[in-house]
Amino acid sequence: MVKNNVEIDIKTMCIKAGITQVQLANRLGTTPAYVNRIIRQKETVVNRTFTRLMEALGYDIQITYVERDPDALNDVERKGKHADD
Repeated sequence: MVKNNVEIDIKTMCIKAGITQVQLANRLGTTPAYVNRIIRQKETVVNRTFTRLMEALGYDIQITYVERDPDALNDVERKGKHADD
């Protein structure tokens, strides 16, 4: 079982970042409806097969979030832009 409430976690992180799910969808290059569907269905966020494997082995899944260093994120974004050129 996935112990986290992924929907609440992502909504909380959006509030903390000061962005809406619509803005998150735009950052991902997808639709707000798709982002909402992904958030609401935990098994699509954490692969269903992986979840079943861990359960069969006697484990639950607990996701830990670690905030990125903003400078490191900017480096990744810059590299991504160069890759598209």
